[in-house]
Amino acid sequence: MREPLPTEMRASVLRQAGEVVVENRPVPVPASDEVLVRVGSVGICGSDVHYFKEGRIGDFVVESPLVLGHEAGGVIVAVGADVDPARVGERVSIEPQRPSPTSKQTMSGAYNLCPHMEFYATPPIDGAFAEYVTIQSHFAFAVPENISDDAAALMEPLSVGIAAARKAGITAGSRVLVTGAGPIGIIALQVARAFGATEVIVSDLDAERRAQALAFGADRVLDAIADDAELRGLGMDVLLECSGATPAVRAGLEALAPAGVAVLVGMGADEIALPIPLIQNRELVVTGIFRYNNTWPTAIDLVRTGRVDLDGLVTGGFGLDEVEAALLASTASISLKTMIRPGNGA
Repeated sequence: MREPLPTEMRASVLRQAGEVVVENRPVPVPASDEVLVRVGSVGICGSDVHYFKEGRIGDFVVESPLVLGHEAGGVIVAVGADVDPARVGERVSIEPQRPSPTSKQTMSGAYNLCPHMEFYATPPIDGAFAEYVTIQSHFAFAVPENISDDAAALMEPLSVGIAAARKAGITAGSRVLVTGAGPIGIIALQVARAFGATEVIVSDLDAERRAQALAFGADRVLDAIADDAELRGLGMDVLLECSGATPAVRAGLEALAPAGVAVLVGMGADEIALPIPLIQNRELVVTGIFRYNNTWPTAIDLVRTGRVDLDGLVTGGFGLDEVEAALLASTASISLKTMIRPGNGA
């Protein structure tokens, strides 16, 4: 016999920039096509830190209390009327999106670009720094027992790396430069390897982050300042720009061989100057990614088979009462992934 669900839950709420409090809220009731998930673990993303510190990211502004957190996993504890009740008890990773089913972008398969998207922790949609969340059942992906709660949550940033690798066309024999050895850079490095890249070079300003990149399989690391001349002359097939730093974008483009592909992953300045003659003369392809689509099955298989290590990214764990401290800790240079564990803290 299943235990009855509580009617109230605890949630960490951003009231305004710099102010996070824990509130009691009603446990959400799943709609007919949704599942209710007891949250096991949530990763902190740079976007969460931006909302906490500044109350906005570009056009997305926190105008009312908001629950942060979009990298989440947990256990299904209830289902809507149209969902198989056998899913109760299933451990899942959450793809935190709800596109319109009829938009042109969704109908074409690019549902991540749906203009009507509802996305966890993007105002005004609440995220997962809470004990329970709901999600459409087809965006709750079952994970095997050899995948931890933390890794289930981190399928979300892994999906960013997969989307970038697909956009770049990484395949067997590709030579890849990753600029920026933060969490997404380390994930992009691992995904490039899993997709068949035979050489992956990582650049970063920070020596500790360069050391972490080597530990996660980089062939070489370069100091983005001291090794600038070498960096620009690499002649790589692919640039995965994960820092968002304007100098890294420019140096990374110069590091590409003719017909190279640059994928801009990191969020940086709203506008930067691009070297148009370089792009034209080398016929470079310069593009970006916005989130991901149809990535979760691949992400789960990469982790299940050991081709990508997500648990090794975890550098700290906090409870719901410690979200502010966790957000600040996540900005340390040695931090890769800081986790919020609503049920049991650290």
